[in-house]
Amino acid sequence: MSTTPPVLAAELALAWADIQRHHSELPDLAAPESLIGESSSACGHELSFERLLHEAVHGIAAARGIRDTSRAGRYHNRRFLAIAEELGLDHAEEPHPSSGFSLVTLNPEARKRYRPTIERLQRALKAHTVATASDTTRSFRGPAARHGSSGGGVRVKAVCDCGRNVRVVPSVLAQAPIMCGGCGKPFRIPEVVAVG
Repeated sequence: MSTTPPVLAAELALAWADIQRHHSELPDLAAPESLIGESSSACGHELSFERLLHEAVHGIAAARGIRDTSRAGRYHNRRFLAIAEELGLDHAEEPHPSSGFSLVTLNPEARKRYRPTIERLQRALKAHTVATASDTTRSFRGPAARHGSSGGGVRVKAVCDCGRNVRVVPSVLAQAPIMCGGCGKPFRIPEVVAVG
């Protein structure tokens, strides 16, 4: 199993900590690995520092008790926009009809402030892409990966050396290890041995 997903998760955590240094009310990022491979049309399809800053806007809104979206989180309102501006994100003058002000971009000042962090995260993302693109010969990525869906594939049994097991979509397990709470080792999908 590739070590790149945990490395990428660690880089995401470091980038989040850098944002926290400039915005102290931003809560901790509980699970950086949850951002890996997740796509959302409202928040952007690709993981990037800009996307991370977008998620930080939601974190600050939650810390302040501000409802920054509606329509099940798809529509980003003017309260989202106000916090986005505080974090150095620019936006279109008019909201998008279905996603509001979700499509934000780094302004030049924020790009300069976070330059080392952006460059470090881009290197980690590139390494992650290379590792996951080249690791296709022996890993089953499942129907969700083949069809570009975000998850509802067929679940299989993943096992841990201590005997515990979970049901998981193989493409989700391929994104990052799922660690056993009993022994701390990763769950894995057992290889099927052909009888013959």
